[in-house]
Amino acid sequence: MLHAVLLIVQVVSGVCVVALVLLQHGQGADAGAGFGAGASGTVFGARGASTALSRATAIFAAIFMLNSVALTYLSTRSHEQPKTILDLAGQAPAASGAKAPVAGKPAGPAQTPPK
Repeated sequence: MLHAVLLIVQVVSGVCVVALVLLQHGQGADAGAGFGAGASGTVFGARGASTALSRATAIFAAIFMLNSVALTYLSTRSHEQPKTILDLAGQAPAASGAKAPVAGKPAGPAQTPPK
């Protein structure tokens, strides 16, 4: 359940970061302001949208990074101890219902060697 919620947050924050980066104008976009294209600052005020969009981008980027760390931790954490070959070998006879061989007795049916 937690993994699914974090995965949804990851996708939403990633899409928001991409959208906010695409909404921001580049550094070279201010060069046109000297030739009469200075109306870009009227929507968000004199400072423009750079502070609001930059702050929102930084917040969503931080959420994305912290969420990535949380998803990595959850995916690498194991709920039970890892099984080794010796653990599996010790459980195989008990799981099949067969008895373990006793020292000195053969494991299978007694056979006489051919003469």
